[in-house]
Amino acid sequence: MTLDITTTASDSPRSESEVAEILANPGFGTYFTDHMFTLEWTPGEGWHGGRITKYGPLSLDPATAVLHYAQETFEGMKAYRHADGSIWTFRPEENAKRMTRSSHRLAFPVLEPDDFVQAVDELVQVDQRWVPEGAGEKSLYIRPFMIASEAFLGVRPAQHVTFMVIASPAGAYFKGGVKPLTLWLTEDYTRAGRGGMGAAKTGGNYASSLVAQQEATANGCDQVVFLDVAEGKYVEELGGMNMYFVYADGHVVTPETGTILEGITRSAIIELAQKKGHQVEERKFSIDEWREGVASGDITEVFACGTAAVVTPVGTLKWDGGEVSGKATDDAGPLTMEIRRDLVDIQYGRADDAFGWMHRVC
Repeated sequence: MTLDITTTASDSPRSESEVAEILANPGFGTYFTDHMFTLEWTPGEGWHGGRITKYGPLSLDPATAVLHYAQETFEGMKAYRHADGSIWTFRPEENAKRMTRSSHRLAFPVLEPDDFVQAVDELVQVDQRWVPEGAGEKSLYIRPFMIASEAFLGVRPAQHVTFMVIASPAGAYFKGGVKPLTLWLTEDYTRAGRGGMGAAKTGGNYASSLVAQQEATANGCDQVVFLDVAEGKYVEELGGMNMYFVYADGHVVTPETGTILEGITRSAIIELAQKKGHQVEERKFSIDEWREGVASGDITEVFACGTAAVVTPVGTLKWDGGEVSGKATDDAGPLTMEIRRDLVDIQYGRADDAFGWMHRVC
């Protein structure tokens, strides 16, 4: 650990009864812990001023660069409470490495992975009472982010950068049990092309998905599917999740990266599936292969993955003028649920972590 971090306890923390009431039904992204972490960067001083302080509003000049040019990156991760009361995060070093890649793409200074992990650890330690008991798949969602905080309207990389970490207790993604999603195929909107920002975890990628998500919702669907920008035929990802396709012979296909986000859960699933003896292919996957495979029964399961949902089965695929459903859409498939159970059990300490994914915080 190399960061010099000071801690100033909040002078108005929530009471134990308030925290208990929130943790009983936390929802997602609604409530926040008592503290936040802040670190700043300038060319002359490098990273400095590491501090944990009372959670509260930021004061930004109207000319702050992030408000005008969207120079911003973020991460999403969780802390889990195990049965013995200990608290763990899942592959935090991978989140740190991904933020490094995002920082390169957004012309940010790089925060070393060890410093990223230290910042997350120390905030979680200070606010550990906010980590729920693991029953019901509750967790503490952690949001590290980096913004161009210089007040300057010129178009260039910011000369003042702020890195922060905030945290919010989260309930189970599926409140009524795991159910297949219905997806909408957008043929009007795309996320990113090669050389763009699709592989960076930056707010602009999510902002560009919102109008397509509105389209999906208007057509009675849960999420939107994006195709590649070059040919408009290859499946890329959902608005916030990666995709997997399971074939009748047991092999699994996931769209290759390059223009899509390199998901932390995505790579873990590849390792889990391979350990179970399944061949996993990372390659281009066309929308026609999806439609025809499900209709014929050659594709037996479709699922998506991400930090929030972990693993979620996919049911019907709809588009303007049609839809496809079949064996893969009736219910959550066996491999989907087996992988989901194995991953969640590792995260909550109910199964042996043979991969070394879990990081103990306290």
